[in-house]
Amino acid sequence: MNRYLTGFLSAAALLLAAPFAAGSDNDTFASAVKAGKAGINVRARYEHVDQDNVPEKADALTARLRLNYKTGAWNGWSGFAEYDHVFHLLSDFNSGAGTSPGRGQYPVVADPKGSDLNQLYLGYKVNDDSMFRFGRQRILLDNQRFVGGVGWRQNEQTYDGLTFTTTALSNTTLQYSYIAYVRRIFGQSVSSGKNNVDSHLLNARIGLADGWTLTPYYYYIDNQDVPAFSTGTAGARLAGGFKAGDTGEIKLVAEFATQSDAANNPVSFDAQYVHFDAAWVLENGLSVGIGYESLGGDASVSGASFRTPLATLHKFQGWADRFLATPAEGIDDVFATVRYRAGQWNLTVVYHDFSAESGSGDFGTEFDLSADTKISDNYSILFKGAFFSGDSPGYPDTNKFWIMFVAGY
Repeated sequence: MNRYLTGFLSAAALLLAAPFAAGSDNDTFASAVKAGKAGINVRARYEHVDQDNVPEKADALTARLRLNYKTGAWNGWSGFAEYDHVFHLLSDFNSGAGTSPGRGQYPVVADPKGSDLNQLYLGYKVNDDSMFRFGRQRILLDNQRFVGGVGWRQNEQTYDGLTFTTTALSNTTLQYSYIAYVRRIFGQSVSSGKNNVDSHLLNARIGLADGWTLTPYYYYIDNQDVPAFSTGTAGARLAGGFKAGDTGEIKLVAEFATQSDAANNPVSFDAQYVHFDAAWVLENGLSVGIGYESLGGDASVSGASFRTPLATLHKFQGWADRFLATPAEGIDDVFATVRYRAGQWNLTVVYHDFSAESGSGDFGTEFDLSADTKISDNYSILFKGAFFSGDSPGYPDTNKFWIMFVAGY
């Protein structure tokens, strides 16, 4: 029997047998359906890419229509469905992974057109502390450095599996997910749009004194379609802060993880991840931060660098997306961030300096800029740019610019 079906039957039997202590919001299934809430979201984005080693410039105008519906609760059960369709209004770009044949002369803008059942799951609330979710779902852990939804792209990454979340342990939120398939951003029209996996994700967020949190985790990925993505990653994240004067606060993050090959990975390796981040946040809307992130590598062994195949990669190592795959030598990223709220606008400036973690190579530098505002409760607009200057032939100069408009109801 298919392992995904086996998992479904086991989960269904468990849920049906479980006691429900949280009370019922609706007397009948029909009333729960009627009590549900529908949503609609439209996100239109223009993206321009100028990349030195690609002959043409990319101009992409895409739009995503998202429709969703969440039922009310009935005896602890609820359901959620979400459908996306991505339109190409201006298509002078390569959407990547073989989704746009004949456009190799353009840089990649990874927003392939088409329809996608983004989420479809059943939820069951066992009691006030614990719940299950089974089906296609969004899984976002911590800052999404290791497990995320790639929400910046028009077609989101979601997961087919089972998630259990509980706060039954004192000051702790424990989450376990079993994943059978990763539904990647390239959609179902190409083989790389779906990965068959046998993965277990365990994350425990523990509340400490004075607002500090400690989050140990272990992520086991057995990727049967891409063996090089099969890894075991264990680590811990410490986050918190303290007052700095009458109007300021220092916020700190420290994280360490170690990774090794797992399952069918053809390369035997061990690599480390280190992250430190400090920000001075003032009440006038200004914050200034400095950070360091390192993903280990070994240039002498192909495929031995630290990997993050489930991450929301666009959030890290620069918005120009030059380091979606960790270089063989690993990568050190030293970055500084300034944020300021000017009236209704949120302004962000980030500077990155990239170099090899193993050896003395320099990869380049990057400036990132963004400005966004909410026009009203239902509308927002974003202007964003990324300007990467390469110091190595393998990392060409790349400039990107975006204008994005979002309407949601």
